[in-house]
Amino acid sequence: MSIIAEKTTQVVSEINQACLATGRHPSEVALLAVSKTRSANEVREAYQQGLTRFGENYLQEALDKIQELDDLPLEWHFIGPVQSNKTRQIAEAFDWVHSVDRLKIARRLSEQRPTDLPDLNVCLQVNIDDESSKSGCSPDEALELARAIAALPHICLRGLMAIPAASDDETVQRLAFAKVRELAERIRANGLAMDTLSMGMSGDLAAAIAEGSTLVRIGTALFGPRAAKG
Repeated sequence: MSIIAEKTTQVVSEINQACLATGRHPSEVALLAVSKTRSANEVREAYQQGLTRFGENYLQEALDKIQELDDLPLEWHFIGPVQSNKTRQIAEAFDWVHSVDRLKIARRLSEQRPTDLPDLNVCLQVNIDDESSKSGCSPDEALELARAIAALPHICLRGLMAIPAASDDETVQRLAFAKVRELAERIRANGLAMDTLSMGMSGDLAAAIAEGSTLVRIGTALFGPRAAKG
């Protein structure tokens, strides 16, 4: 069994166990394979293990892979910071964008999404712990920003994305993810239909699922350590 096959089995098992531990069905949580810095061949091998959703941070690298793998029915998610001068290429090539944190970016994606493609799925990135080093709108801004994004054509606001401050304490992890879930509930209570909570990575997957994550973003735990740069 290859490393990717072995690790995919391990991660899927971990997701299933986390779901069952909190009374959720495993079908409620999607696995997004974070394939940044990975080769097209590695993505192809992951697809052969049943993975179809892939997340990318670096635009040019992603565009090369998308072109090379266009024979496969893959769903491409952009999860890195979105620069204004990159929105057209992102709007044209991706199915999802998880990292929308400003109305300006959402407007550009809306205007530049080709009309012959389905609406672009977007998540509003929230800086839930107010970390200066991280992107994302503040929780206080989220409802107003979500309303504005939801009103735009050619994009579909699907939910929230967050990357809480790193912690090895599951109680601390759950508190942060609970804040994201509660914020999403408040936004839905104001009439906005959202079905996605993009939260949880390799080190906090169980806590995220316990607090309602519907999509976990997993990289190294699926593909193994990245090759050292020579």
